[in-house]
Amino acid sequence: MPLRTRAVARPAFTFLLAFALAACDRGGDAPGPTATDDAAAKATAEATEADAPPAGDTTPSEPVTPRLSLPTLGGATYDLADHRGKWVVVNFWATWCAPCLKEMPELSALDAMNEHIEVVGLAYEEIDEAAMRAFLEKHPVVYPIAILDVTAPPEDFETPRGLPMTYLIAPDGRVADRFLGPVTAHELEAAIAAAGGPAAGPGDAADPPPA
Repeated sequence: MPLRTRAVARPAFTFLLAFALAACDRGGDAPGPTATDDAAAKATAEATEADAPPAGDTTPSEPVTPRLSLPTLGGATYDLADHRGKWVVVNFWATWCAPCLKEMPELSALDAMNEHIEVVGLAYEEIDEAAMRAFLEKHPVVYPIAILDVTAPPEDFETPRGLPMTYLIAPDGRVADRFLGPVTAHELEAAIAAAGGPAAGPGDAADPPPA
């Protein structure tokens, strides 16, 4: 699934991954390849090439149906599996991220105005609960907020390369779309319609309330 990207705010920390490569040699007494072996190897190589991602696609493999279970600021546990039947917007954000703050009112309106859509905000930063509660008093939203451990983010989601990072989860639990960078309610509603969900009516788009 192609990742939609826009200008993003980069986190102030990085995660380094190391990969080890191992090679094994065939023993010197092993028989040489036969014509049958060559044909099988060719078929295997063609199948592998067909299944390989396009050149330049370095997106890590992610589960088709991701798991997510986290405590929220309200003291409850948010479990993505409990929200089957809804379109769920999983939004990675941070209080210091200006694009994140700009899209929060629109995401909140999207959640409040649509029974078939829910939003959950995952704060990807080092912040304590008291500071987050104080922030949300000035920037209230109707959807639940969870503070992530930046050293151990949810395993079934890609570690954000920038913020905001938003996933659209279909009612069956599968990833329907994802967006790197700011996303609007119109774009999310269009993605839902494109994935087989209900289309927004002329006046159904969730626009942020007037200032």
